[in-house]
Amino acid sequence: MTLAGEVIDLHKHYHLKGGHVVKALCGVSMQFPQGDFVAIMGSSGSGKSTLLNLLGALDRPTSGEYILGGHRVSELSDDDLSHIRNQLIGFIFQSFNLIPQYTVLENIQIPLHYRPGRPTLSSRDIDHCVHLCEQVGLGDRIDHRPYQLSGGQQQRVAIARALANDPEIILADEPTGNLDSKTGEEIMGMLRKLNSEGRTILMVTHEPDVAAQAKRQIYMKDGLIAGHGIFRG
Repeated sequence: MTLAGEVIDLHKHYHLKGGHVVKALCGVSMQFPQGDFVAIMGSSGSGKSTLLNLLGALDRPTSGEYILGGHRVSELSDDDLSHIRNQLIGFIFQSFNLIPQYTVLENIQIPLHYRPGRPTLSSRDIDHCVHLCEQVGLGDRIDHRPYQLSGGQQQRVAIARALANDPEIILADEPTGNLDSKTGEEIMGMLRKLNSEGRTILMVTHEPDVAAQAKRQIYMKDGLIAGHGIFRG
């Protein structure tokens, strides 16, 4: 079994005014092999979003270890963390986070502009992004802007953008949260297909029906992993 990543005794504390300390994570340990598809569940305040932020190298733990792609994330500089986020991780957000004045194609291209040493797009880069647009079923909307798209179409753009740098891991934060059930199922179908092609996917969701489509589920409570589940379809 080849690991895509591992967290060991991960803690995250937030220090508030008045000396108050919020312990968002209290010793989380988990492994995720390459090709895994994990749904992270839990009520509000359980620590699931904090865990996803740490897995995405968007924040640093108070203590503990996170190993991603052979890198000890806690030892990396800010520049190295930016490189990790850009090259190893693709992000999909509940609110899509598209730039409204950009076209579909321009939104998909955004991660490529942040590659170290290669900010200028080549013709191959552009062809690659056009192909991604076609893969998510938006080849006929390549010049549209977000306001001209439905919520489901905007999430398809977000998925294509997450794939622009061919990341090893996709982190999805409530990817169906702003969608109706039919459109949500279409998006989950795309994620399942990506997983079947070998992508590792870590997904936060509060919807049991969505979580059941992952290979396994992790339940968070009070900053700890409180339980595991495996769905067998």
